[in-house]
Amino acid sequence: MQFRYSLVIPIFNEEVTLKELYHRLKPVMDNLDGPVELILVNDGSHDRSLELMQELHQQDGRICYLSLARNFGHQIAVTAGLNFARGEIIVVLDGDLQDPPELIPAMVEKWRQGYQVVYAQRTQRHREGWFKRFTAYVFYRLLKQLADIDIPLDTGDFCLMDRCVVKVLNTMSERNRYIRGLRSWVGFRQTAILYERDPRFAGEVKYTFRKSWTLAINGLVSFSIVPLKISTYIGLFSALMAILMAILILYWRIVAPQSSLVGFATIFVAIFFLGAVQLVSIGILGEYIGRIYEEVKGRPLYTLSEIAGFEQE
Repeated sequence: MQFRYSLVIPIFNEEVTLKELYHRLKPVMDNLDGPVELILVNDGSHDRSLELMQELHQQDGRICYLSLARNFGHQIAVTAGLNFARGEIIVVLDGDLQDPPELIPAMVEKWRQGYQVVYAQRTQRHREGWFKRFTAYVFYRLLKQLADIDIPLDTGDFCLMDRCVVKVLNTMSERNRYIRGLRSWVGFRQTAILYERDPRFAGEVKYTFRKSWTLAINGLVSFSIVPLKISTYIGLFSALMAILMAILILYWRIVAPQSSLVGFATIFVAIFFLGAVQLVSIGILGEYIGRIYEEVKGRPLYTLSEIAGFEQE
């Protein structure tokens, strides 16, 4: 069967939202002008998410699901869904209903105008703490300044992509994935749709600070070598400071040998400063080397324990 639309949704411990998610998606799918497949990707959930996905599959033949053998992370779960998507128009959205499914027809209309990527750009985040809003605001603007490509501000993974874009993404096997960056990297005609991001329908936030931090580091390291250059610049600055301090200490030793600026305190400050610079530089270098190590092992991005709904291929 040739599908016109594929909706890809990663699921991790979303038993309290799955039924409402389907309830809101069903009228959208019914009103689209072609065959639709809804691909739910179970990312190693520990609750009843997989059981509910199985029930939804029995209830509606348009629903397919993949169950990863363990929790591989949000970006890998999205990647798995894209690998199995068969439609010519692919939409990626989250399962917590912060990405409103009702926006999909407007995205499709942009696609009809000739755009191959239509990304949803947040204008407001409802019921999110000031710290998360502030850190997200800073991160997106920092990434835009440092990245080698133009990654749109305030955008997540909620988007529509043409089949030609997904084909290119599926050829990329890198493990530390930042899909919204890869989506920009591939090029093609892209445009935004503005929307206000809703709060979670129910349940706990799945993107903890640690996960958000990891995703942010992946975005920075995957699309910029500026951190490596910064460590080099800091090293050069430290060398100049060390030379200046050596000259000053020599001057004080000759002119004012009893000065408190001469002695162990100055030496300790210099040692700690240079040691900190070295450790920061090694840490930045380690981030890049660690990614090289992950890539050269050549392991598959994910493993599947269960799959259903793709038999008609």
